[in-house]
Amino acid sequence: VTDWRQLLQQWMMASLLQGRLPVSEDLLLMQKGTMMRKVRSKNWKKLRYFRLQEDCMTVWHARQVGASAKPSSQVPCHAAHENSYDSCGFLKPRLVPTASEPHLLFSAVSISDVETVREGDESELLRSLAEELPLKQGFTIVFRGRRSNLDLVANSVQEAQIWREGLQLLVNFVTSMDQQEQLDQYRVEPGWLRDWFQRGDKNQDGRITFQEVQRLLHLMNVEMDQEYAFQLFQTADESQSGTLEGEEFVTFYKALTKRSEVQELFENFSADGQKLTLLEFVDFLREEQKEGDRASDLALELINRYEPSDSGKLRCVLSMDGFLNYLCSKDGDIFNPTCLPIYQDMTQPLNHYYINSSHNTYLLGDQFCGQSSVEGYIRALKRGCRCVEVDIWDGPTGEPIVYHGHTLTSRILFKDVVASVAQYAFQTSDYPVILSLENHCSREQQEVLAKHLTEILGEQLVDTTLDGLLPTQLPSPEELRNKILVKGKKLRTLEEDLEEEEEEEELESQLETELETEIEPEIQELSPRSKDKKEKKSKPILCPSLSALVVYLKSVSFHSFTHSREHYRFYEISSFSETKAKGLIKEAGNEFVQHNTWQLSRVYPSGLRTDSSNYNPQEFWNAGCQMVAMNVQTAGLEMDICDGFFRQNGGCGYVLKPEFLRDAQSSFHPEKPMSPFKAQTLLIQVISGQQFPKGAKTKEGSITDPLVRVEVFGVRPDTNRQDTNHVENNGFNPYWGQTLSFRAQVPELALLRFVVKDYNWTSRDDFVGQYTLPWACIQQGYRHIHLLSKDGISLHPASIFVYICIQEETEEAES
Repeated sequence: VTDWRQLLQQWMMASLLQGRLPVSEDLLLMQKGTMMRKVRSKNWKKLRYFRLQEDCMTVWHARQVGASAKPSSQVPCHAAHENSYDSCGFLKPRLVPTASEPHLLFSAVSISDVETVREGDESELLRSLAEELPLKQGFTIVFRGRRSNLDLVANSVQEAQIWREGLQLLVNFVTSMDQQEQLDQYRVEPGWLRDWFQRGDKNQDGRITFQEVQRLLHLMNVEMDQEYAFQLFQTADESQSGTLEGEEFVTFYKALTKRSEVQELFENFSADGQKLTLLEFVDFLREEQKEGDRASDLALELINRYEPSDSGKLRCVLSMDGFLNYLCSKDGDIFNPTCLPIYQDMTQPLNHYYINSSHNTYLLGDQFCGQSSVEGYIRALKRGCRCVEVDIWDGPTGEPIVYHGHTLTSRILFKDVVASVAQYAFQTSDYPVILSLENHCSREQQEVLAKHLTEILGEQLVDTTLDGLLPTQLPSPEELRNKILVKGKKLRTLEEDLEEEEEEEELESQLETELETEIEPEIQELSPRSKDKKEKKSKPILCPSLSALVVYLKSVSFHSFTHSREHYRFYEISSFSETKAKGLIKEAGNEFVQHNTWQLSRVYPSGLRTDSSNYNPQEFWNAGCQMVAMNVQTAGLEMDICDGFFRQNGGCGYVLKPEFLRDAQSSFHPEKPMSPFKAQTLLIQVISGQQFPKGAKTKEGSITDPLVRVEVFGVRPDTNRQDTNHVENNGFNPYWGQTLSFRAQVPELALLRFVVKDYNWTSRDDFVGQYTLPWACIQQGYRHIHLLSKDGISLHPASIFVYICIQEETEEAES
């Protein structure tokens, strides 16, 4: 074993991971670094140098710059480091070359941002280059959120395996750490704290001077009195070396993050100010956290879970550190942990549930010229979507293709889409997936569609009723576990399918004049001439083998609610454009609600949304519409609402509608909600914030001026928003202490969204982070709200500390 490997192994064993990460030969080789080919497209394939950093939490990759620079087979590792920072304070490391070495620019990949690592043959892009680049030498790094995948090709199969398995080992390690382990690392020296250290250590000598600390505080969104900062620095500098190293920096950071507002709360319930006895903690849980009768048993559980000292656990007391651990934990989160697993009745018919639905699922960008990719289906399914859309057209080689018709979006093969759905349908949830087919194919290629669905999906596909008998209502999510259903046009009724009384030719002739290829109006909106062209062409006949695969979700055109009641069956489903659905809600809101108690409805965005923007799904949920389809590839407020709503019930993609939206005789009108509803008042004291990142538009050198906006979405009278004041020059530990009040007439339909903004009096406030949850899932008491990015990724440790109180209004108060 070489000297560098022995030293590295010793360092890893004593690293911040405290030996919990297994020492791997793969990791050691990855830290030595290697050249690999980075692939972005068929025409963009370039050599890059990749190296796992010593913290095992970051991968740097380098490129050479300069007019004469050419990729070399070896990149020097011995150059001196010099780091630069972008406007958000993120590290942009680079190497300073010697006179004989090319200039190198580095960018970093954090292991915590990686979701998984796939083999080369799972990459759509690498498969398309299989004749040029060996698939077995390729692999794909898949990131969380909407960030593009990173496709790489190594110099050998062994090298690819080393990187693939090594990276997956690190990803699994980070993912498997429970919250207590994360707290332990936070207390010692986690990856993100080490990252702060590296940002502050400008000359990379492993020590931070006070001058570097001042610069680091600015990066951390802190504007602090210089004398006070120097006092904290000197206290942490136990070696009196004039610099901070390792544990000294951790001490400094702990002093910097001391929570005086939590200390005050702790002392209010502690008789001696040093600890909370079991009885004192029970009082806190009962009085402030509204835990009721379970407070006594819960207190013991929480002490065992969050008290760091063994002696404290033995004496059943909670120290200040344990108290803070509890408040920052999932148990202290604003989201009620009882709503996190699947807690709702999953045995009711499908039409009684809201279903997490995706629109134009194949798109990664806009719907006019964006990229179509199977990755769109993988991402949607993994984030909990249970209804995905497939727009299918005739392919030039006899294989049906998927793309957004009459636009410039790229094309993908239908069979690749089905294969991806088969592989990823039930990785996040085992409740049923719906394939919403927009079929524009000729009869010949419809036969191919049916063949692919049957052969690729196999037993996953529902191709007849579950028991072979005629049902009287839709099956439940529970009955359809691990099943895939096809939604689309159907030649005849389910009854006729089961009875097999009529001949196929007669049915085709009968329906030839009635059947329309299901082209949603959005395509005609994009291309007004397409309607005239379509009328001149003969309408394709639906293929019987494809028709037979539509069992419980037969697509039918909507004419009126009266027509639906008189002519349609419970297994038939209508689609509505957002414009049509909004009009129906205003004109006949109660009829729409009653319609949705017995039949499924799908709402889709207007075709005029060429940028693939989204509508607010809330107003359609208010009417009981089950499948409110979203452009999940587009981040923003609307997707925050959708993600926040489906975060409940285990994130399984199905949420049971309130009882008044399941009652066929319901009198509820989403525009004019009347009694009987128990209105509630929500009081939110926004106390403080912790370690906010800088907004994307925050100017370099400036510090965030944060404010908190609280928004309520529900029925129209309940929709409201309020802001706190902004705190100047403190994105690190701002304090507000402001109370906001909201009233919800129909709390069962309300959602709450917390948004942190960087105040700017000259322009629009910059987004910093958000968190959205259903009103029904709110925990009362002192709670932390852990912020998410626009992509829904954790911004740990950024959070808001609040006090929540929900009051139910009595009939006397209402009158």
